[in-house]
Amino acid sequence: MTSRVTFISPAMNRSLREARFDDGSPLDASGAARAESAAGTLPTADRVLVSPTVRCRETASALGLAARDEPGLRAPDMGRWRGRTLDEVGGAEPDAMARWLTDPAAAPPGGESVRDLCERVAGWLDASAEVTGRTLAVVEPEIVRAVVVTVLKAPQAAFWRLDVPPLTATEVSGRSGRWNLRLGQPLGTRTGARR
Repeated sequence: MTSRVTFISPAMNRSLREARFDDGSPLDASGAARAESAAGTLPTADRVLVSPTVRCRETASALGLAARDEPGLRAPDMGRWRGRTLDEVGGAEPDAMARWLTDPAAAPPGGESVRDLCERVAGWLDASAEVTGRTLAVVEPEIVRAVVVTVLKAPQAAFWRLDVPPLTATEVSGRSGRWNLRLGQPLGTRTGARR
């Protein structure tokens, strides 16, 4: 039994553009337009999931996907840093920011560590290995990073070395817990559909 999961990163919004921890901002006009131009280019799927954030839900909608929220793929909890930029947090809490960027076990105050995020995503992947067919999931970039770290069995510190551009697809396929990885394919246009 082979399971395929295609993780799609969300389109651009103000938070992504400003390097701001998600604050519930909607897609900006260019992000929505790019997602809409890729509608209809994704392969058909047996199930369609979405991280329960505004930008992921709006991206899924712009792509023409009827997705259901998947709590196991939720964005990491950023605690009191939510809505603040990296620069703001770095200026106000430099030691906490430095620990968070270097120690996967360190968490934002009141939030979730990279280690906890990777473990949560690894558990979700294990369960997905039992699901046959194709799954599409519009997820936050941090979820894609955690997937890559997990599939490659990379050190969790590698999480911060992975860039996930907007509107790219990262696919894992496998069976019995052994995953193969296809990284960062840009979403096509209507004429360049990939099936």
